[in-house]
Amino acid sequence: MLESNKLSFDRAVDALRAIAEPTRFRLVQLLARNDLTVSDLTAILGQSQPRISRHLKLLVESGILSRYQEGAWATFRLSEEAVVTGLVRSLLSRVDEGDPELRRDAERLAAVRTQKAERAAAYFAANAGSWDRIRSLHAPDAVVEKALLDALGKAPVGAFLDIGTGTGRLLELFAPLAGRAVGIDASREMLGVARANLDKAGIANALVRQGNAYHLPVQQGAFDLVTIHQVLHFLDDPAAALREAAAALAPGARLAVIDFAPHDLEFLRAEHAHLRLGFAHDALSSMIEDAGLDVETVVDVKPEGQAANQLTVSIWVARDPRPAATASAGQPAALALLQE
Repeated sequence: MLESNKLSFDRAVDALRAIAEPTRFRLVQLLARNDLTVSDLTAILGQSQPRISRHLKLLVESGILSRYQEGAWATFRLSEEAVVTGLVRSLLSRVDEGDPELRRDAERLAAVRTQKAERAAAYFAANAGSWDRIRSLHAPDAVVEKALLDALGKAPVGAFLDIGTGTGRLLELFAPLAGRAVGIDASREMLGVARANLDKAGIANALVRQGNAYHLPVQQGAFDLVTIHQVLHFLDDPAAALREAAAALAPGARLAVIDFAPHDLEFLRAEHAHLRLGFAHDALSSMIEDAGLDVETVVDVKPEGQAANQLTVSIWVARDPRPAATASAGQPAALALLQE
């Protein structure tokens, strides 16, 4: 029986054959560093779109790369399969990055990353006013984050999933504790912000993907910790989103929901698309339990000197009641793979 951390002979040969071509090798080296589109890669390599697309197709078919659709755009990344990634990174680590062609690729990649960061900053700046207004109504983000970490603890987790990741802040917070971190968001613009933030923070074990809370583009039953941060009040069917989140949990894994307690700030509905003005403890706990989870704790974080127009942030922590697999006792759940 083939060991799970080994490639079959045929797969190893296919992978090596796929990489062993100059353009494809350059593509793999670039995509081992960043998620990139065909447009990005044509700008960096200076080759035609059809040529780049043909090489990418072969690399995807060989299992070296993964392809993800984000609206009209396709994004590519090094495979999420650990054994394939290990082989590729081992090869790349033995190549002199001072080679003139590879050095030019790296310089052009840096320029593409700078352009993306500038676009993300512009989008964030254009919307910062409305976000800042809402944030001013509740306890500072640092206080909420500390309460969340206190509720969950700081033990390592194997695979972490953040639903509605937004700017990627929770990925930054939990990636140091995780073997692998994945953020999902419906907005391509917000994914750009999240990628720029993760890049700036030097976080290499996190990725973001486009998707919605009702149909997560991830493997079910593979995550040790799932968070839904300030998302449910935007949804017309939060119970369905909770069921989808619960399905992503490994046995014994946990879900954390962060959202507002009930309030009467109607301007959030009228001006900021909030469909629900907060959630009562019992109401959301009931939805979580209906999704098959056990609520372990609920914590309220109130702003100092709370006034009538301020918001309380509530944190629900729930657990999948199934016993964790004994085969992985002492180990986190297997790292999650995104579905292709």
